[in-house]
Parts: sequence; C-alpha cells; structure tokens
Amino acid sequence: QLQASGGGLVQAGGSLRLSCAASGRTFSIQNMGWFRQAPGKEREFVAAITSTDSKTSYADSVKGRFTLSGDNAKNTVYLQMDSLKPEDTAVYYCAARRSSSASYYVWHYDYWGQGTQVTVSS
Repeated sequence: QLQASGGGLVQAGGSLRLSCAASGRTFSIQNMGWFRQAPGKEREFVAAITSTDSKTSYADSVKGRFTLSGDNAKNTVYLQMDSLKPEDTAVYYCAARRSSSASYYVWHYDYWGQGTQVTVSS
C-alpha cells in the first residue's frame, strides 16, 4: 500500500513537498516514482528513485526544480518541488515497481497510491 500526502495550493515560484509511504510487502519494491495527471491529459512520468542505490531520474520538464529522495528506514520517498509553475498543476501519484530497472512507463509500475492534488496559481 502506498500513502501519498503533501499536496496543496501554492503560488508560482513557491515550493511543496510530497511524501509517499509504503507499507505491507515493501521488501518487493525496487523502484519508487511519481507521476502526474493534469485534466484532459495522460498520466506522465515525473521522477523515480531506486531503493538499492538511490539513483534518481527526472522528466526534462522538472529537472533542476524537483528533487526526489528516499528514506529506506521509513519506506518513504519525498518529492521536493521548488520553483513551481502553473503547468505543474496536476494530481500527483506515487507508484512502486518490483523490478530493479528504472522505468518511465505507467504500465511498468505494480503499485499505486491515491493521488494528491497540486495546484499552482499564477
């Protein structure tokens, strides 16, 4: 089970931190990531981190602004979002994958949390 939290309303240029806590069969999780879905658009990759070596990957649209980190002891990942833009407005979903290889694709992820709304006003 994945529990996401931390969304909200922020002005452009502001910051938010999302958290995603995993519970249950956490030993099977090798990768955790964040995706987002804006109204009328497909769900898209935002960032991912591997549990073995904490290697991160980011979508080009968020590189340099978002930082993903993990706390293995707490089975939790954090998405620090800085310099937010109105186009970052979306429902953000955390996801987990049993495979050790990184992936940008929605269908490669095995577990999904509930979404958390992020709204950036201009």
